Amino acid sequence: MPAFPGRLCCRLLLLLLPVSLGSCSPLAPFDLLYGDGVRAYFAQDWPRAAELLQRSLDSYARLQDARRQCQRGCQAEAGWAARPPLGQPWETGFFDRVLQRAECLEECLGRHLDGQPSLHRAAAEIQQDFEEREPYNYLQVAFFKLKRLDEAVSSAHTFFVANPQHLQMREDMEKYQRMAGVKAESFRDLEAMPHWVAYEAGLHHYSADDYQQAVTGLEESLSEGLLALRDCRALCEGLQEEEEEDEEEKTQLGLYEAIAAHYIQVLKCRQKCVLDIATKPGRVSSVEDFVPSHFDLLQFAYGQVGNQALAAECAATYLLFYPSDKRMLEKLKQYQAALGAETPVVAREVIRSYVQRSLMEKKLIYYAVEHLEETFDDPDPWTPEELIPESMKAKHREDQERQRLEAPDMGQQQQQLQQQRGPLLFEGVTVTMDSQQLNGSRRVVLDRVLTESECKDVLRLAKAAGGSGDGYRGRRSPHTPHERFEGLTVLKALQLAEEGAVNWRDAKLLLQASEKSREIVESYFTPEKRLYFSFTHLVCRTAAEGEQEGRMDLSHPVHADNCLLDPEGNTCWKEPPAYIYRDYSAILYLNDDFQGGNLFFTEMDAVTVTAQVRPKCGRLVAFSSGGENPHGVWAVTRGRRCAIALWYTFSPEHSEQERAQVEELVKQKAAEQEESHLDDKENAAAGRSTGESPEPPAPKGRARSAGRRSKQYSESGVQSKGLQARDEL
Repeated sequence: MPAFPGRLCCRLLLLLLPVSLGSCSPLAPFDLLYGDGVRAYFAQDWPRAAELLQRSLDSYARLQDARRQCQRGCQAEAGWAARPPLGQPWETGFFDRVLQRAECLEECLGRHLDGQPSLHRAAAEIQQDFEEREPYNYLQVAFFKLKRLDEAVSSAHTFFVANPQHLQMREDMEKYQRMAGVKAESFRDLEAMPHWVAYEAGLHHYSADDYQQAVTGLEESLSEGLLALRDCRALCEGLQEEEEEDEEEKTQLGLYEAIAAHYIQVLKCRQKCVLDIATKPGRVSSVEDFVPSHFDLLQFAYGQVGNQALAAECAATYLLFYPSDKRMLEKLKQYQAALGAETPVVAREVIRSYVQRSLMEKKLIYYAVEHLEETFDDPDPWTPEELIPESMKAKHREDQERQRLEAPDMGQQQQQLQQQRGPLLFEGVTVTMDSQQLNGSRRVVLDRVLTESECKDVLRLAKAAGGSGDGYRGRRSPHTPHERFEGLTVLKALQLAEEGAVNWRDAKLLLQASEKSREIVESYFTPEKRLYFSFTHLVCRTAAEGEQEGRMDLSHPVHADNCLLDPEGNTCWKEPPAYIYRDYSAILYLNDDFQGGNLFFTEMDAVTVTAQVRPKCGRLVAFSSGGENPHGVWAVTRGRRCAIALWYTFSPEHSEQERAQVEELVKQKAAEQEESHLDDKENAAAGRSTGESPEPPAPKGRARSAGRRSKQYSESGVQSKGLQARDEL
């Protein structure tokens, strides 16, 4: 049922040493176990593959834990508290502590790793596989083959959480969800981070105004998050990462230059840890101000449950990050008044230490930026401006302003949208369902955008283009193996018309229909702001014969058009590979003579259906492209479903580049027709003088048609055998 993982590991060349299942080593190297597990997988030895892959994951987890414990333990054992004796060079005292720390780490890791730490240094490619949870991709297939369905589902879910863009796994997950015997509790993340579980639970209760439970979740999230931060920082003291340099430019650093370079790398890694804990697995974007935002939420939640003392403490703690925040200063003043002036309000000491340590590290890093040609992307928006070098302050201000502008008030946007909504520009077009009837926001269904005749002409274009189009050219759909998929852009349609493969009038109608749809969507949603085409695609999905029985998948899985949908986190991440610049989407339907294929909208959970739309000729569905409009397409189980898919953007720089070529082709064709029209007039005049019968004009470079009935196809200069047969009929 699930397909083999797509990444055929050429990296297996790195994994040639077999590992005996009966090895007496307390901790076998995870990369060797992984290599043997993958080999067993491709040999279809499912029991051995499952066992070795599980052992490799356990070995990797224990290795990471050993490294963290040793770093923390040696930091305490070989500390820096004692000052060197008077008169002793500072270098001696410094390197004495360095050597003690190195000895401690060597001894500690040797104790945990059976005296052979070097055996556990895996290649970067293998390390990346484990960071991306690739072993679970193999493991879910092995468990499925062994009919261990619960473990297969949990392994698949664990991989999918970290790889939500993986289309094959998305399809597998949908099949598991529809499979009999699969329980909801099987969909569990085996690598779940405790602070993320608590954070999402806290936010859920906070949104539901259940502030007592919100406090519990957010406090647990904060506590677990600080532990995760500590563990991440401990792992930064690893091997120095070498930057790629040309052999000719590679230079050998001296003692202090090398120490400085490695230490600054460690400091930057520690600073980046706050982004690591604030980034959900499988995502690129982090939750901004992850630690400070906890205290903003907590001060309000504690205030709502009547605990003014803790509300004041959280407000004071938030002010450690933003000491001049007017809103929070006013809140703190209110809490202080409620408690009484004699009651002291003190920020949390653990956070005070966290802020002081972070600022000390930033100061060193920025010194290296100024004087040692280092670079640094500061992860924290709360960094005081006086700490930032003058040369970087302008860019820092620009970044802060951009972040402020990229976080608009959605409620205000919706209100403005209602006020701006304009009239439709085309007579006869009607609004069939608006946002309220579709149980959502910024959605609409309009009818009579195309006539029956126009729909037939565009369908004729799709059929004539057939395998000549672009896209998938009749191959399996990228979303389901049970349908064939054909795609055609406007430019390709006009190019085919120029070559004589399709009718020019039909290709031009596709262009006109797309422009008409754009004007309708713009007039309805954004009458005072221009929409540009982002992409236009004439798409047909055809049910594969004999492959529909027992089908459980969708024609197009639930998704949003400009962000990565995260049903578990109840959010949508606006980051690549999503088309983050798309603002509105539309679908113009061409037919209804098929089974299935309805468009449906869901809640953010990708499961709760809020509205459905049945395709029909001339029906246009339009909606905003963000996470407020998750949507999918039910399976097409019989027949062929064709529609024009359209995406729009407010950004001219992201407009459809092919449109310029399209306009040039149309102008060129118009000039040819004008010239042909003039020639026709001259020929007609000559014909009247000689008494000859006039013949329809033909485009340059093509033979003239032999009969009058070919006149309607003379614009393209081509008449297919199928059209000839239809004329004879």
